[in-house]
This record gives sequence, structure tokens and C-alpha cells, in this order.
Amino acid sequence: MKGVHFPVTAVALLVLAVATLLASASDPSPLQDFCVAINNTDSAVFVNGKFCKNPKLASANDFFSDKLRYPGNTSNPVGSIVTAANVDDIPGLNTLGISFARVDFAPNGLNPPHTHPRATEILIVLEGSLYVGFVTSNGDGNRLFTKVLYKGDVFVFPIGLIHFQLNVGKTNALAIAGLSSQNPGVITIANAVFGSNPPINPDVLAKAFQVDDNVVAYLQKQFWYNNS
Repeated sequence: MKGVHFPVTAVALLVLAVATLLASASDPSPLQDFCVAINNTDSAVFVNGKFCKNPKLASANDFFSDKLRYPGNTSNPVGSIVTAANVDDIPGLNTLGISFARVDFAPNGLNPPHTHPRATEILIVLEGSLYVGFVTSNGDGNRLFTKVLYKGDVFVFPIGLIHFQLNVGKTNALAIAGLSSQNPGVITIANAVFGSNPPINPDVLAKAFQVDDNVVAYLQKQFWYNNS
């Protein structure tokens, strides 16, 4: 049986297509040991959203933060507070693709349904017990995955999916989240839909949620607390 011969140009195009696919499958890797973010643009290079400090001027403090050491104030309407430690707090995170957050919960405190457009989240419970979950995309039927977590338990929330955490214990709860982006972003669903600036046309929301205009008007008049 004779072998099949492909034109050199066709093989080259195929290799290029595969390489392009692989290259776009994840965030690009940094081409240096680190790129400490800096606001002063003198003698700096713009890399992935932030300017880089001269590496020879970097110090240990560029890679340090004590923000997560301190409990957050949960005296708010949702009973939780998120303390983020991202590239804005730790300049050395720039281009490294990771950040952290501390989440404090009062009893019955809720980290409301939200999404991180640029990051997968992994959560570990340090104190208390949490009811957590996420909802899959429309194409997957909007399936709900939930679990009650206890001290030491870990749960993963896939990138971009709506998720939440609720304190189901009788005491305060504490969790630490790792996120796969130096700046994961957060969109709290209720805040974005009913508290946008300027407000979304009530007709749009009444049609989308299949409710009366008065219900939409009531919700848009509420104060939507941002706990992060």
C-alpha cells in the first residue's frame, strides 16, 4: 500500500494551527522571574495590565501583604465580607496568575451569588461550616452542584460560573480562597442586575424575570451592598 504524502505547505499550516490552539488555551507564561507592578511609568515596561518595576529595585515587601491576617467586619446586610489580596495589594503577583481572598462570615452570613470572569476559585474552610454551590452554564442545563463544607474541606468553583457560600453554622465562619488570576474580577449578580448605574430598563428585567414592573421597581430601589 502506497503511503499518503501531504504537501509541505499543508503540514506547515496544520502545525501552525495546532500551535496557535495550544498557545491560546491558557494565559501566557511570564518571560521573566517576576514583574513587580508599579504605577510610575518611568523606565518601566507594560506587561499584562501593569507596568513592571526594574527587577533590581524589587524587595521582599513587593511580595508581601498582611491583609488576610485581620478579620473583616461582617456587620452588613449580607453578613459577610471579602478581603482580597490581588495584584493591587501585592505588586509581585503581576503576571503570576494567582491571588487570594479571605472571606469572613457571621452566623447565617452569605457571600451572595457571584462570578469571577477571569478565574477559577478553590476555597478551603478554616473555621465553621459553609453551604456552597455553583450553577453550570445554560448549555449544561443550569445544574446546581452543592456541598456542606466543614473545617479543612476544600471546594472548587470553575471559572466564570455563578457560585455562593452560606454560613450554616451557629458560630462565625472563615474561609480562604485561591484564584487563578492576579485580578480575577467579581460580578455580584443581584448588584449587577438590580443595582447597575444607570439602571437597566425595568421592562427588560420584568420580561427576563417574568414579574410585574412594580417588583422590578422595588428591587431597583433597594441598597445592594457590595461585600467585596
